Amino acid sequence: MAMASSASALLLAVSLAALHLCCRHGQGADAGHGITAIYSLGDSITDTGNLVMEAPPGMFETIMHLPYGVTFGYPTGRYSDGLLMIDFLAQDLGLPFLNPYLGKNKSFDHGVNFAVAGATAVDPADQYNLTVPVPVASNSLKVQLRWFKDFLKYTFGIDQEIRRRLQKSLVLVGEIGGNDYNYAFSQDKPVAEVEKLIPGVVKTIIDAAKEVLDMGASRVIVPGNFPIGCVPGYLAMNAAKSEPADYDSVGCLRELNDFAAKHNSRLRRAVADLQASYPHAAVAYADYFGSFLTLLHNASTLGFDAASTRKACCGGGGGEYNFDWRRMCGFDGAAACAEPSTYLSWDGIHMTQAAYGVMSRLIYHGKYLQPQILSFPEKYGQT
Repeated sequence: MAMASSASALLLAVSLAALHLCCRHGQGADAGHGITAIYSLGDSITDTGNLVMEAPPGMFETIMHLPYGVTFGYPTGRYSDGLLMIDFLAQDLGLPFLNPYLGKNKSFDHGVNFAVAGATAVDPADQYNLTVPVPVASNSLKVQLRWFKDFLKYTFGIDQEIRRRLQKSLVLVGEIGGNDYNYAFSQDKPVAEVEKLIPGVVKTIIDAAKEVLDMGASRVIVPGNFPIGCVPGYLAMNAAKSEPADYDSVGCLRELNDFAAKHNSRLRRAVADLQASYPHAAVAYADYFGSFLTLLHNASTLGFDAASTRKACCGGGGGEYNFDWRRMCGFDGAAACAEPSTYLSWDGIHMTQAAYGVMSRLIYHGKYLQPQILSFPEKYGQT
């Protein structure tokens, strides 16, 4: 699954760019060393094939066919043209790509991916979320956490062995929570109303992280949300009702970015409380918001087409954002761009392999993992 040469050149550019990336060595005892497995909970930002494994016949067909996976040469169940951030992270730690938990006859020797595209943080059955219809069968964070526990119990048996395994592992709790808000916004709910969901979403994420830590995890990363006001799908959805003053200097919707920042601020405070409560574990917040904005503001320097930073590579909408809910990537009337590596957005919702590669470098090798709890084998650690 080799990357395209243009994407490889892009990652080299990130290494050389003057973005003050640092921190090859983690903070705290044994930080980042000896990681033999990764366990990941999340949604489509991380899913490497779980949704397509369980999708009913005829549903989510687009993800099972090209142009999804075009940079690989074939579809893999990832919502992108190629690799995701979790893939780059595994690669840089010297580990194989994570297989999806629902995959048949797969190796889980070096970790498991429990993330499912479309998943919410809060379970749809929970009371506060009943007013927000979920359009797909959501394997929420609660479900994924149960899978995680069941897997460890079945594979390692007694609690002592589970703790020993987790001491040498990295656990990612998210990114998740974005779909809780996406489903609410898709019902045309105002921002002020959707903001009421933030406390419940953040509490659910933190409670899951606590469970993982109580099981013996020694390294846990909790990512925040993206600046959704820069996402082509949201930009297209709000274009007709937005005024020029609603946009910032790079064409992102201020109100939606402010909303995401509120979620992240609350989550970051909660992660700080976790760090205080579990002083012997390495717990970090991954700043997807800040790292994406750094990528956006430096897009040209990093090899992306400056004119396409808010446009989907694959879609059928045309115009400024190339996004239309009725002609999304893979639908009739949609097509993929010739060079995905020059775009940030793959399908108007998810990012390209090239963009994910830069994001992974900015976060896991740079200043957007707070604190920096990872270090990498020498061949992967050059920044």
